[in-house]
Amino acid sequence: MFTREDNTYNEIREKSLLQWLEEMERHEDVAVRCGVKLCREYMQHLKVQNEKLKEENELKNQYLRKMSKRG
Repeated sequence: MFTREDNTYNEIREKSLLQWLEEMERHEDVAVRCGVKLCREYMQHLKVQNEKLKEENELKNQYLRKMSKRG
């Protein structure tokens, strides 16, 4: 009934991005190296926002299920 969501594609993309960022950390240009930190922080921010939206969506779904049972 409940199956685990397949995130294989997203996991591969994230690993690829992290590998690229590791390579950019060794770049000779300071601006590029500093951009890596900014990118990592932004990725973390987006993950947190995504989790908040998932929780909010689940709460709304629970409310709608509850309301549909009343009617």
